[in-house]
Amino acid sequence: MKRRIILLFAALLLLLGCEAREQIMDGDDMMNSFKRIDQETAKAMMERNDGHVIVDVRRQDEYDAGHIPGAILIPNESIETERPTALSDLNQIILIYCRSGNRSKQAAQKLFDMGYTNLYEFGGINTWTGAIVTSEQEAAVQATPVLAIEVNGKTFYATLADNSSAQALTEKLSAGAIEIEMHDYGSFEKVGALPWSLPTNDGDVTTEPGDVILYQGNQITVYYDRNTWDFTRLAKIENVTREDLISAFGDGDATVSFWIEWSE
Repeated sequence: MKRRIILLFAALLLLLGCEAREQIMDGDDMMNSFKRIDQETAKAMMERNDGHVIVDVRRQDEYDAGHIPGAILIPNESIETERPTALSDLNQIILIYCRSGNRSKQAAQKLFDMGYTNLYEFGGINTWTGAIVTSEQEAAVQATPVLAIEVNGKTFYATLADNSSAQALTEKLSAGAIEIEMHDYGSFEKVGALPWSLPTNDGDVTTEPGDVILYQGNQITVYYDRNTWDFTRLAKIENVTREDLISAFGDGDATVSFWIEWSE
């Protein structure tokens, strides 16, 4: 009788042990509590405004060559025992991928072991059918255009206005720098003819030193004093005085170069 009880107890323990392992391993979809999802599901999750983060666990050179837009780089090799500084929220939804799906599984497991609770691994970028962007392309999108103005060896940088005129100027100058012969007018500006016309956004403007103004759609002016008229603002040279501009542009005619630079 005692032997039967012992055998029954042993069988029960074995059965419970099997059930516990089945709760940890749930087919192909669950492995030690990080969720494996297909890439269509991942795309749908990326469209949600839920504070998720996309993590690329490849090397820097692989990431630079092409990655999912918005993904942050945390190489699998850098994930050890300390939580990555870029992943401060243990409960944040984290979508993880690599090249083929091997490193992403390793990284997901390591992050789970650290205490992260919402991990979703979706394979490799080699089978991704969504958008891919290089680091260079991403930097260009995020960069801000700045109007550079060079005269007599002195270069000024102007913040572009937020209007269609400044946008059109940026597009024109993106093809390359232009030189314009500019002359004094009214003792408060330098003015010269553009090689093309731009759309206007005229309004009642009182100029200040450093204002870059579009006049009649095809004249660009740099003001070093006050004037009030119906103008279109193109840009503004910040923190510059009347004396600074007169010293650089001189009293007579001047050859002035304009081009676009990009700042992060």
